[in-house]
Amino acid sequence: MVVIRLARGGAKKRPFYNLVVADSQFPRDGRFLERLGFYNPKAPEGTERLRVNRERLAFWQSKGAALSDTVTRLVKQAGGQQAA
Repeated sequence: MVVIRLARGGAKKRPFYNLVVADSQFPRDGRFLERLGFYNPKAPEGTERLRVNRERLAFWQSKGAALSDTVTRLVKQAGGQQAA
């Protein structure tokens, strides 16, 4: 099954997450099919914290990819930011 989830990167105590499309069998930080964006929870004020490629996200969802709970929350959050 294909899932859209976060893959952790960054240094110790400084997390950085890539929004990736991966097979559910692949390790969390391992191989993935495509990178759709990023989430930086520790981003300083005034810099970009979240980026999502909505076109590719819609494409993968149309192919049956499932979103993780956290990614679902972040996508909703990104939609609200763009509308504001």
